Amino acid sequence: MDAEYIVRTANGPVRGTVSPRSQDGRIVVHRGIPYAAAPFAEHRFAAPAPAPAWDGVRDCTEPGPPAPQGTQLIGAAPWSPDTSLDCLVLNVWSSTEAGTAAPVLVWIHGGAYIVGSGAEATYDGTRLAEAGLVVVSVNYRLGFEGFGHVPGRPDNRGLLDQAAALRWVRDNIAAFGGDPGNVTIAGESAGAGSVVCLMASPDARGLFHRAVAHSVPGDMLTVDTARAVSEGVAKAAGVPLEAESLAALAPEKILAATDEVLSGSGEGSGGVRTKAFTCYAPVVGGPELPEAPLAAIARGAAADVTLLVGHNTEEYRLFTELGQKVEIDGEAALAVTASRLGLGEGAVAAYRAVHPEASLRELFTEIRGDAMFCEYSVRLAEAQAAAGGSAHFFRFAAQSRTMEGRLGACHAFDLPFAFGNLDCDLAVFLCDGEPDEGYRGLSERMVGAWSAFAATGDPGWPAVRPDATVVRVWDIEDSLTEGDASAVRALWADVSLDPR
Repeated sequence: MDAEYIVRTANGPVRGTVSPRSQDGRIVVHRGIPYAAAPFAEHRFAAPAPAPAWDGVRDCTEPGPPAPQGTQLIGAAPWSPDTSLDCLVLNVWSSTEAGTAAPVLVWIHGGAYIVGSGAEATYDGTRLAEAGLVVVSVNYRLGFEGFGHVPGRPDNRGLLDQAAALRWVRDNIAAFGGDPGNVTIAGESAGAGSVVCLMASPDARGLFHRAVAHSVPGDMLTVDTARAVSEGVAKAAGVPLEAESLAALAPEKILAATDEVLSGSGEGSGGVRTKAFTCYAPVVGGPELPEAPLAAIARGAAADVTLLVGHNTEEYRLFTELGQKVEIDGEAALAVTASRLGLGEGAVAAYRAVHPEASLRELFTEIRGDAMFCEYSVRLAEAQAAAGGSAHFFRFAAQSRTMEGRLGACHAFDLPFAFGNLDCDLAVFLCDGEPDEGYRGLSERMVGAWSAFAATGDPGWPAVRPDATVVRVWDIEDSLTEGDASAVRALWADVSLDPR
């Protein structure tokens, strides 16, 4: 890297800039580097094509545009002209100091597969780069563009984008001081779901060596469900379900049709819904993802990948406290909700025994959080260990202090701690202002654990064993437990997490 922070990639040189968050000026960030061709024209709804080369030095001091994204998610911003199909870009944080090749961490953002960007402030990689990593964050196609069923085109285009980004890392990261032979993929929520899919995907095999998955959602769709969703979207948009007709539509037209399908208000939409907040998720049954990831991992498909996985202890409070309307008229009504999630009789009573002082709303939150994130995350760790692989498990239990503490250890609260970004807007809100010494200490320990895991595969506590789930509990004062602490796990034993 020269004095102008120019790095020569396979497609041409790129100019970066010193990260504004760098404490000593040694961390440089290159933003908006294309890793694949923009999915316009013949590339719309197609697998990612190689990025074209360019002449001269490409300015990569500003982030590229996020993928087109809609409004049907709590806390999501509406589509704006700042988004673009020209979104297949990534960002790299690296050190100006020469030395041995550094471990690489590739971040895949969350957002229910319909919103988000790798350039969000929460995901700034400066602190992790200061800890000795080269950090890459990736944009990929979202919603219908990335996961909608289009006849004759691959279903999981968003996953194929991520695999293309990993091939770019393999071919180019050495120029930034990274080791292409020591790559960790990491993600949270839909990003964690993507990580799990990549572990099971033939297209990504050999492109990474370790995986970090925070709050893994179990949302996967069958081909039939994905087709039904797309039929509803196409009808709401007023076009036939065919690639040429859909490609003639502007992204915002498809986004509006998706919103109609989610709300059930679109003519002929049929109110198609999945068990998630959105009607898009990875599609199981095609060449990109031939087998459900949990089943593939259970039979050893990723036994050579070291896994770090876990969840927050009050995941679902983010949604019930920040917008989702919850009205439960008695425990009988809550039992109906539990039954729809696959739980048997007595489930509400069992949760009540564990949380005797909880309100019905709080019990609903516990059950929904387990259904959406917690159970899948635990099963993933257990499956990896049983298959002969290595898995380290954690729970994040630090409590948010905003809104009089009602959010608890909610979904996404762990992210600013793991990235070391306690001054980002998300952290300032959830910490209720300036983080205190306890919060800062927790963040330092989590940054250290992520960095150690990316470097060596050991985050600092024992791996899960086939006969015992060893759990690191992240909190103001951390702890380590052996055995599953949740008295309600048995309720979920017979609940299927197969794609729907």
